[in-house]
Amino acid sequence: MKLIDMQVKEYLDVLKSDAPAPGGGSVSALAGAQGAALFMMVADLTIGKEKYADWQEVCKAAKEKGAALYEELTAAVDKDTEAFNLVSAAFKMPKETDEEKAARKQAIADGTLVATEVPFRTMQLGYEGLMTARTMIGKSNPNAASDLGVAILNLTACIKGAWLNVKINLPGVKDGAKAAYYAQEGQKMFDEADKIASGLYNEVAAAL
Repeated sequence: MKLIDMQVKEYLDVLKSDAPAPGGGSVSALAGAQGAALFMMVADLTIGKEKYADWQEVCKAAKEKGAALYEELTAAVDKDTEAFNLVSAAFKMPKETDEEKAARKQAIADGTLVATEVPFRTMQLGYEGLMTARTMIGKSNPNAASDLGVAILNLTACIKGAWLNVKINLPGVKDGAKAAYYAQEGQKMFDEADKIASGLYNEVAAAL
């Protein structure tokens, strides 16, 4: 069964067990999905309300964007665990002969690249979600302002958590150009999100 299809308690029981996966990467993706779901809820609580007529287009656009992010982030919950399992399986490959050693080495490299690509994409999705939630501040149902703030917190956790998973895998990425790209772009995304999220949270909190 996929993680995303489990009941909440069942998922948490697996998470707290001594199984190495799911781990932080899957949790980060789930946080992002929760963030997207929350700002979609806020959008729905605004759309169709006459007194929020000026904010209809903003919230409709946010809801549409959120739906796409939600689908990809929920899929990423399992993709991250699958990527870990790929690397784990590669390390268990036989290494008796030169051919086996070469095949194992290549499998580890391939798996580690995937295990870096997946959380990097999760970072991107979380960042896109954060920028979408940003458009709704002051332009959505004020009665759900706290929910929008929690969406921002979840999306921030998604970005920061996924970045840790990128960083831990980067040393194993053998393609120098790709490693440099993920390192530079990931750090840039992290820094921007960290600064923006802090400001957004304070803005929401001040309005309550």
